[in-house]
Amino acid sequence: MVANRTTAVDGGLVDRLSYLLTLSRPRFWLYLAGPVLVGVAYAASSVGELLEPTVVALFAYFLLPANVFLYGINDVYDREIDAENPKKEDREARYRGQRFVPIAVALSAALALAFVPVLPTTALVWFGVFLFLGASYSAPPLRFKTTPLLDSISNGLYVVPGIVAYLAVAGSQPPLLAIVGGWLWAMGMHTFSAIPDIGPDREAGIRTTATVLGEGRTYAYCGLCWLAAAAAFAAIDLRLGALMGVYPALVAAVAASSVGVSRAYWWFPAINTVVGAALTMGGLWGVFYG
Repeated sequence: MVANRTTAVDGGLVDRLSYLLTLSRPRFWLYLAGPVLVGVAYAASSVGELLEPTVVALFAYFLLPANVFLYGINDVYDREIDAENPKKEDREARYRGQRFVPIAVALSAALALAFVPVLPTTALVWFGVFLFLGASYSAPPLRFKTTPLLDSISNGLYVVPGIVAYLAVAGSQPPLLAIVGGWLWAMGMHTFSAIPDIGPDREAGIRTTATVLGEGRTYAYCGLCWLAAAAAFAAIDLRLGALMGVYPALVAAVAASSVGVSRAYWWFPAINTVVGAALTMGGLWGVFYG
């Protein structure tokens, strides 16, 4: 009986790969891979640098393996919480103890070792920051996601791929204000995405920034994070600040409208893709015409 249950849970190879694909949240792939494109666009000084093998490898890693790593850990340690989460019914995978999932997560993390010979030391340090925050967000003993404010701050990990890519091409770090602005943007994005989970998290006894603040004040928190992010980018270039000003305007519009946050939440992958594409095109303009 145990063997039969294990087979039913683990499935065949095609089923496992299909499950891992769903687990990796394809809708959110560009949240990690997109910053690589932005980082490279602003770091490159020639067209040739845009398609260096290291750049292509970084994009590929942060497109899929890094997402399996990040969301796989999340699903393993949130198994009991996700039993009550309606998002797991259709848009995301529900972890049921499949043995291949922790193996896939470990292999995805181990793939990062392939970059040791080709990245500068500072880039490897930032790569370590990504892996540390990615694991510690969900896994004990730190489990940042259950500590209000730290859950938000730790999600700056989403801008780390861009920092790594910038370092890989330019050999130096991006401007400090760009890192700060990107980090604040990620904090606001994470906390906004936690609003639909306020009910399930409270039922499960999980404390997050969103559950502590409540929906109304969480909107305000996200707006402040995004305003500060826009200000940081505006200090670099007013056009960047204007572009990032889309986010506080959007959160204000959602808070003031009758649109449910659970619905608005699913707009942001498309919005982030458009904003990311605009940022990337701005950087590429400098490469081709600067």
